[in-house]
Amino acid sequence: MFGADKGTSNLLDGKKMVIGIVQARFNEGITNALYEACHAELLALGVQEKHITRVTVPGALEVPLVLQAMAERDEYDALIALGCVIRGETYHFELVCNESGAGVTRVSLDTNTPIANAILTVENVAQAVARQEEKGRDAARVAIEMAHLVEQIG
Repeated sequence: MFGADKGTSNLLDGKKMVIGIVQARFNEGITNALYEACHAELLALGVQEKHITRVTVPGALEVPLVLQAMAERDEYDALIALGCVIRGETYHFELVCNESGAGVTRVSLDTNTPIANAILTVENVAQAVARQEEKGRDAARVAIEMAHLVEQIG
């Protein structure tokens, strides 16, 4: 939920992390803002610039395939999915939201790779703009925390 109390974590040290980001270009103004907020937060959490890889894809439906290719390289501690799907006049919105979300989850489970899903699914541009910075920062935090958790459980 937007503005929700997300709690705190002591697992946000990104100094030794290698992070991959897959960004959809569709609604690029929004996804660029997501990326900028995510990237800035990763740096603030100690991830070195040289340990952040960014790949862009056409849209949200293409994100899972590239996440899978990156996860299979076994070079990343965590991955981040960035995108923005805005409701239109057809059922296509539901299809893209559901399939991209399911794809991201499947890649994470199939490869045992933490993936922070920050593919926004919103009713309009105003909702996307209101969420782009917070969700970008959240994605960075989730990726680092989950990488630590998976390593600890490992």
